[in-house]
Amino acid sequence: MANLKVELPEKLQFLFEPYRYKVAKGGRGSSKSWTFAKVLIIMCLQRKMLIVCAREIQASIGDSVHRLLVSQIEQMGLRDQFHITKDTIQNNMGSEFIFKGLWQNVDNIKSLEGADVVWIEEGNLTSKHTWKKLTPTVRKDNSEIWVSYNPELEDDYLHELFVVNNPPRNSKVVHIDYSDNAWFPDVLEQERLESLERDTPEEYAHIWEGQCVAAIEGAIFAKELILMEREDRATRVPIQAGVPVHTFWDLGESDSTAIWFVQIVGLEFRIIDFYQSNGQKMPHYIEVLADKSYRYGEHCLPHDAEHNQIAAKSSIKLQLQEALRNNPKLGELVRIVARTPKKALAIEAARAIFPRCVFDKDRCKEGLQMLKRYAYARDSVSGRVGKQPKHDMYSHPADAFLTFAQHHKKPLPDKPKRKAKQRSRSGWMGS
Repeated sequence: MANLKVELPEKLQFLFEPYRYKVAKGGRGSSKSWTFAKVLIIMCLQRKMLIVCAREIQASIGDSVHRLLVSQIEQMGLRDQFHITKDTIQNNMGSEFIFKGLWQNVDNIKSLEGADVVWIEEGNLTSKHTWKKLTPTVRKDNSEIWVSYNPELEDDYLHELFVVNNPPRNSKVVHIDYSDNAWFPDVLEQERLESLERDTPEEYAHIWEGQCVAAIEGAIFAKELILMEREDRATRVPIQAGVPVHTFWDLGESDSTAIWFVQIVGLEFRIIDFYQSNGQKMPHYIEVLADKSYRYGEHCLPHDAEHNQIAAKSSIKLQLQEALRNNPKLGELVRIVARTPKKALAIEAARAIFPRCVFDKDRCKEGLQMLKRYAYARDSVSGRVGKQPKHDMYSHPADAFLTFAQHHKKPLPDKPKRKAKQRSRSGWMGS
């Protein structure tokens, strides 16, 4: 350690200072991740530490920062002080790096309780659900949570938490881009200059200066969601007394189940609530329905709700029907929505009903975030955005919305478009 000399960007030297939350955001080439890795390597040589390197989705160790850490260890000439396996990194001091995906495991990651540092890479993808579970779990004295990310959407949960709003106490948040990196490589400088000539100003600002975008690339409902914002259809939506609440589902057990809650008032679909969880069985969701105390109408399930579950010895449909018989307050009817033969037809049905949808901006916030990130997959050969939606954590809320759209796919009469935000909405919202 006496001969170790490491140069760091001035903006990121605060990483050695004691803060509960350390956040670095910015564009490409800013050296955020490299610097986080270097500082953690230095720290774990000074004392025994448990460092959890996490991200929202980690399908394999290849999705983690494992390779980045190994690269930095070797560049710093410290290879002989570390024992590196394919999925862990340890050093002679007894420090350890472990790598976790949070979305499907956050309820069960007990190892976080003993962590000294949890580093969340790609923090722009971290959901509210994950963050609310994570922060009280990281409870060791003087433990810290580090977040690095390239901003995407203005209302991404952690961006809104740390940048748009007043950040939590004991936080340090910095913006850093290529201009703050004294070691910005020539190859990236050439790419930056080409981007300056080729890309739109908005694209350039997003890639290199870390500015937010209106919609992510390939977002399936980008136009519909932007129009929704312009027409002020994400707002406070009161629950209409006497009007039944219908639910629309996408089902999962090992992954996510998502539910939209909708009231139909005139020609308007008022989407008043959203819920999702993962790794839960049907009794959990029945309890969620009961706790919300809505007056329910129909519960609309996708076609696979009729398949028997081995553990439950019954289908989702039958389990929900049994719950309705035992508790009439949960509604009267469980309906199976016929499967559309092509996903593209279901997406078109959703686009057709979007202009009639009004979302409660608070209760549906997480669901809207998921819809914003529901995107077409990239072709693995050409790298271009394809025509098939990605199957990921965002597809479950979207598929639940498609269940809703397919159930109401018959066209309704045209109605005048809502005007922009400056118009008062008191006519339908009441006092």
